[in-house]
Parts: sequence; C-alpha cells; structure tokens
Amino acid sequence: MDARNTVADTAGRHGREITVRGLVLGAVITVAFMAANVYMGLKTGMTFSSSIPAALLSMGALRLAGGGILENNIVQTQASAAGTLCNVILVLPGLVLIGYWQGFPFWETSLVCLIGGWLGVAFSIPLRRALVTGSKLPYPEGIAAAEVLRAGHAEEGRGGLSTLLAAAAGSGLVAFLTNGLRVLADGVLTAFSLGGAAFSIGSGFSLALIGVGYLVGIGACLALLTGVAIAWGLLVPLLTAFGPVAGASPGEAAQAIWSGQVRLVGAGIIAVGGFWTVAALARPILASIVAAVEAAGRPVHDLPRQERDLPIRWVGLGTLLLTLPLAWLFMGFSTAAGLSGPEAAGVTAACVLFCLLFGAAMAAVCGYLAGLLGSSTSPISGIGILSAMVGALAVPLVVGATASPDIQRFAMAAVLLAASVVVTASSIANDNLQDLKTGQLVDATPWRQQAVLLLGVAVGSVVIVPLLSLLYNAYGFVGALPRPGMDPREALAVPQAALVTQITQGIVHATLPWPMLLLGGLLGLVAVGLEVVLKRRGFSFPALTVGIGMYLPLSVEMTIGLGGILGFACERVLRRRDPGAIEPSRRRGVLIASGLLVGESFVGVGLAAIDAATGRTGSLSLAGSLGGGTVLWLGLATFGLGLGAIAAALTRPRTI
Repeated sequence: MDARNTVADTAGRHGREITVRGLVLGAVITVAFMAANVYMGLKTGMTFSSSIPAALLSMGALRLAGGGILENNIVQTQASAAGTLCNVILVLPGLVLIGYWQGFPFWETSLVCLIGGWLGVAFSIPLRRALVTGSKLPYPEGIAAAEVLRAGHAEEGRGGLSTLLAAAAGSGLVAFLTNGLRVLADGVLTAFSLGGAAFSIGSGFSLALIGVGYLVGIGACLALLTGVAIAWGLLVPLLTAFGPVAGASPGEAAQAIWSGQVRLVGAGIIAVGGFWTVAALARPILASIVAAVEAAGRPVHDLPRQERDLPIRWVGLGTLLLTLPLAWLFMGFSTAAGLSGPEAAGVTAACVLFCLLFGAAMAAVCGYLAGLLGSSTSPISGIGILSAMVGALAVPLVVGATASPDIQRFAMAAVLLAASVVVTASSIANDNLQDLKTGQLVDATPWRQQAVLLLGVAVGSVVIVPLLSLLYNAYGFVGALPRPGMDPREALAVPQAALVTQITQGIVHATLPWPMLLLGGLLGLVAVGLEVVLKRRGFSFPALTVGIGMYLPLSVEMTIGLGGILGFACERVLRRRDPGAIEPSRRRGVLIASGLLVGESFVGVGLAAIDAATGRTGSLSLAGSLGGGTVLWLGLATFGLGLGAIAAALTRPRTI
C-alpha cells in the first residue's frame, strides 16, 4: 500500500477534519470563552486555557451528528484562540492607564491582536518538528485535551470516559463550592514574623492545579519549588528584615516585598533562562526549519498526512506581508503623536524590527514553556515584562536621552503597543504548539490545525474590542475611570497591565530597582549551570521553572508542586507493591488529571459569565452565612479528601 492510500485510509477511519458546522461551532465557542477570559483577566490578571473545555463541548455537540475525533480536534484548535488571544490584556490596558488612550480604538486594537496572533502562528510552524514531534516535553494540557477527545469516542472504550467524567464532576463540584458559593476556602495562607523577618507559607486547594503538577512531572515541580524556597524562604524574609514595610502586618509586608521586588528577581531568572532556552534550542529549531524547507520542495503526497505543515514558503511570505500593516499601525501611531516624517519612520522601523526579532525569540521560549508546564501556567505576563523592559531600555536610543516629557510619554506608549504585539504572538505560538501536540496524539493534520487557528485569531480580533470597551466603560480601571462620578471600588484592577506599566515607567524615569533584576540574572546563570549538570546525569531541572516559581503566586506554585510530588509518591508505592501496575496507573492518572482540568475550567467559564451578566463578583456567594474558620476547615477537609481519592485511584492494583 503506498503513502497516498495509507493517508486516505487513516483519514477515513477518523472522519473529516474541517467542516462548515465545525467552523461555526468553533467560532461560537471562541466568542463565549473570550468574553469570560477578558472579564477574568481584567479583574484578576488570570486567564484560563480554553482548549480542554472546547474539546469537551465540541465532543458533546458533534457526537449526535456523527462527528469524528478529528473534527472535534479542529473545533478545539480554533476555539483555543479565546484563551490565549486575551493575553493582550496583560499589557495593552497600560495605554489607558498612562492616559495615552481614552478607550480602545477599534482598528488599532484589532490590528494588534490580528497581526500579533498571525505572527505567533507563523513563528510556531517551524518549531513543530523541534518542540513537538522531536521532543520529550510533557505538554500537559495538550495531552489532557487529547485524552478528552480519545475518551469520548468508541475506539477508546467507555472506561476512560467514565474515569475522566468522574474526575471532572468532582473537580467541578469543588470549584463551584469554592469559587461560586464560596462555602469552601480556596487555600490557606499564614504569615508570621521572626526577628523582624516576615515569613509566609500556604497552599491553594485547586484540584485542577494538582492535575497540572501530575502531568508536568516531578522534575519541573522540584525546579518550581526551588524557586518558591528562594523567594519565600530566603529573599522575602531578608528583605522584610532589612527594609520593613511601615505599618504592615507580616502577611502584608511579605506580599508587598514579593510583588514589588522578589517578582523582579524571578523576572531576571526568566530572562536568563529564556535566552538560554533559545540558545539551547537554536540547533533543533534550525534543523526543524531546514526540514520544513526540504518538505516544501517535495510533492505533498510524498509526505505523511501527519507531517504536512502550511508550506514554509507561504509562511515566510506571509510574515513579510504582515510587516506592512504592522508598519502602518506604528506609523499612524507616531504621526498622530505629532512626530515628523523621518522621526515617525525611525520609530516605526525600530518597533517593527523589535516585534519580529524579539517576538520570534519569545515565541520559541513560550513554545518550550507550553511543552514544559502547559498554557495555563506559562508566565505570559513575564514575557510582557521582559518585552517592556527591553523596549524601554531602547527608548533613549530612539527618541534621545534628553527627550521632552511628552515625547517620553509617547515612547512609553509605543513600547506598550509593541510589547502587546509580542505578548500576543508569544501566546498564540504557545497555544499552537500545545494544539499541535494534541493533534499529533489523535492523528490530525498539522496544516489544517494551523489554518483554523488563523481563523480563530481573526474571529477573536474582531470580538475582543467591543468586549474591552464594554467592560472599561461599565467599570473603569483602577487609576483610570472613563467618566466622573464612577465608584472606584467597582473598577477592574488590571493587575498585570498595571505592573508592566509601572516597570516601563520605572525604566524610562530611572526609578526601577535594578539590583533585583541583576540578582535574578545571577541566579539565572546558577540555575542554568545546574540544569546542564543535572541533564548530563539524566535529571530534568529546567532553569526557567525556577524563575516561574518566584514569579507566580505562592498558592499556585505550591499546589502544582504538591501534584507532582503526589504522582511521584504514588508511583514509588506501586513500584514496590506491583511494578506491572505502573503503566496502567499512568494512563489512569492522565485521565484523572485531564478530568480535574476540565471540571474546574468549565465551572470557571460559567461563573465568569454569571458575574459578567450581573455586573458584580461573587454573584452566588453564600460566604456570609458561614464563619471564616468554618470555610477554611471545610476547604481543607475537602481538599484532603480529594487528594486521598486521587492517591487511591493512582495506587489501585492492576485492573484496566
């Protein structure tokens, strides 16, 4: 049988991939999830990956119509743009916070999302062979989405679907009681002082994050916890001891020092680890690009269907063509600020070059992080910080060291606009590689996934502007209300955009605490050296993850780390008791972890929609009917029961 017949037979077994009904369904899910993500992101700074909920929704909607696993995969690929394109809100609202924009102009905002998103797809296509098919990265959310799709189809049996749905039901119920009714605490955090030093310890109670920790494995979790130990066990106590926060409790002091200084140390480690990652991946990425070019010169039917990307020549041409609207965007932005023709051209050239070069490098870093930790826990806001830092450092070179305050303000706005493009490109590259991993596991065609993600980005780019405008005009942002008389207590916090803006202003006005960033750089070099040494001995210890352990909130990091330790401990128990049960336990563990992610994600979407409709947070809350201590103990007990149930399932004897 020749390759052409094999391809046809494979496609026939799984059904069609791209269908009109699938594209319509994908667009509808994109709009719904984008609304939830924009609201959550502006209020809390956190967005969620929509791939897994979209996979389950499409499976349910298409199953009665006879849809196959490949059609479902296409729907989740298209809809996944909702969870990642929204990351533009981690930077772009900064233009409103500094008063440069009075709202979100439609064409400028849409172009940032569209161009950045399409560049992200283009940057990630040459990375597929290096980071997906030729890599051993775990891709936790990509594997979870594939398990959702597999479990929903007859060829995988009913047992896997039952396991996944049971885990999803349990996780969803806990999430509803925690984040909806608020009768369970979402974590425990305590702080104390010792000799003037403030210490803070605690953990979240999210079962979904336990699932993430299980999927990423013990190596990445130990690196994450190393960052936690450095941040909360060393730096926070030292900095609070030598630079106490006046009038603050130990918990408030620890939080203030972490958010204002220690996170910058984490950003420095992420910067060094990110550049190391790009350097370490240079050879496989180059090989991947060469392979893509060689594939473009072969007849398409000579390639297996599962190895067909969008032609690399089209990708290169498309990238060049995207520089035209990108240049138009920055040229219009510059001339509107009153810059002369030559000045505007210089700023435009610098911003376009920055978006292309730095965007491609950060796309590779984010692609690696997608494989290492997943999309939901990837520090995209850290990429925004790095982009703003690099751009702001170049401001004197572009506008002059003695520029007027108005020109400096314009330069900050241009930096934030360019950083928004980079963040969008990095986010979509992150998402595309995660989706391609799902596609690899379910036998999909890469070029079709890449094409529908382009469509998902286009739909999201049109929808996101009215969503941003609606929420801004309804609530305003902390520090930037659209009209007088609004209640500042109802304003959306936009925490990540505020942090990026603060750092940009700090660099331009020479008020940024550079020692923290430099310390992060030195620690990053140590972490990279440790990664190299341990890798030679067969151990995984990604340097980037150490920085992430210092950058993400303590409750998130500890819960993920606990999930990795739980999986490792359960496997050690099985290794002593029944070695033959290890592989069945791993398969069961992936299904359970996937279900945990599905349940909490769906509840998060629903609660965000309810809050957006009612115009207030915690619309269903019953917390006032219970005391704080009761809520805490109920949450802790429920979390403990959940961990016990997971451990029991993972250490079950050989039955499958």
